[in-house]
Amino acid sequence: MENLPAGTLGFRASGTVTAQDYKDVLDPAIDAKIAEHEKVNIVYVLGDDLSRYTAGALWQDAELETRPRHSWGRIALVTDHEWIDKAIHLISFLIPCEVRSFALAEEQAAIEWASQGA
Repeated sequence: MENLPAGTLGFRASGTVTAQDYKDVLDPAIDAKIAEHEKVNIVYVLGDDLSRYTAGALWQDAELETRPRHSWGRIALVTDHEWIDKAIHLISFLIPCEVRSFALAEEQAAIEWASQGA
């Protein structure tokens, strides 16, 4: 995603999300922010064209939680997929930072909220 506030990473997922997507895109961007000693604030848009997450992608996502707790700011999930919203509420206690779900129509509000992570 482009034109995001400083310190905020943005990703758009479509089709099938795989472990390789994490290894090639998300992990390097997140690790670079951590290396810069910046809080990681993320806007993750899971649009209508998202068809599925592979088991490997879910595992890679869980491994993100092994990054230092103090490195995380906020994560805004932007989606109209109800199952994702429900899943996040169920596992939110495992996530090392504030996480909030937004509808696709609220993408700008999600960006503003995530960028205010301390």
